[in-house]
Amino acid sequence: MAATPLPPQGPAMGNPSMDGGANPAMPPPPGTDMTGICFRDQLWLNTYPLDRNLVFDYFALSPFYDWTCNNEQLRSRAIHPLDLSQLSKMTGMEYMLSEVMEPHLFVIRKQKRDGPEKVTPVLTYYILDGSIYQAPQLGNVFAARIGRALYHISKAFTIASTKLEKVGNADAENESVSSESKPQKEAIDIKELKRVDHILGALGRKLPPAPPPPAFPEGYVPLAAASDSDKAPEDQQPSDGQAPSIDPIIDQGPAKRLRIQ
Repeated sequence: MAATPLPPQGPAMGNPSMDGGANPAMPPPPGTDMTGICFRDQLWLNTYPLDRNLVFDYFALSPFYDWTCNNEQLRSRAIHPLDLSQLSKMTGMEYMLSEVMEPHLFVIRKQKRDGPEKVTPVLTYYILDGSIYQAPQLGNVFAARIGRALYHISKAFTIASTKLEKVGNADAENESVSSESKPQKEAIDIKELKRVDHILGALGRKLPPAPPPPAFPEGYVPLAAASDSDKAPEDQQPSDGQAPSIDPIIDQGPAKRLRIQ
């Protein structure tokens, strides 16, 4: 079975500590937040297949690679950099291939090894269809999501407050229109009232007195006199010569009206 061809050792593939000088293109120190960039080498992808055997060599070309890791020491000794039997005997920073979905997705975890079974995860990187990214930390993800939620909540409250101001202004305008349409009650001026009464009294004194009321028809008894006659004793009979106190028009009707000679 033919062995997988190894990529050529270029300037970026060398170890700066072994070359006798610092590489000016050395990536940032470990722990640097590089979530805002990605790396892709299309020439390398067109030349070599991206599988679990060559994915670490492709990752070493990126600025996410730490040249002081234990994997680089294994590479300098012509040992596969992901050999777990060799990495478990060492201490320090190392990279491990945690998830693989060839040829689209590769997840590489950077961790600090303090013993054969004691490791502490530090950072996570993933290679998606040939592009290398640094995965954000969980705290940064929570902070970004909470900040985005607070932004939308604040924006919603701002929009709601503007809507309420418009509703309040409309209610105030409606109240002002209704108050203008309603007739306002004028306050009573006591001095003006006394002045009007004085004028009316003066006019009443200048006018002649009212004429007396017309006399009642003959035989008509006023209501007051009729009520006084009802209070008389029942056994008192009217005299023969006295006419009964009845209304000849109302009580007798047209058929029993008295004829006046």
